[in-house]
Amino acid sequence: MDLSDEAQKWHDKIKKEYGIRDEPGLLLLQTAFEAFDEMRKAQKEMNGTPVYTDRFDQPKPHPAAKEARAARSQMLKALKALNLEIDPPKIEN
Repeated sequence: MDLSDEAQKWHDKIKKEYGIRDEPGLLLLQTAFEAFDEMRKAQKEMNGTPVYTDRFDQPKPHPAAKEARAARSQMLKALKALNLEIDPPKIEN
């Protein structure tokens, strides 16, 4: 599956920064950013809001909101499986 430009940039950056070269690592990275693309697709479908109004003028959760959450979860699980050591940002006083 081809990645979007945004996902490909993130994929390449992480691959380079962490020196991921082994097949399982590359597969996890690809999986993470395929899920990233699915999340973005669902977010775009929601048009900026996870709620829509039905034909009875009642607010309902957008069907794509569930897809966005699932894709985000898949992405985070794949990234976590890579076991990357990511330093939290430093806060200066």
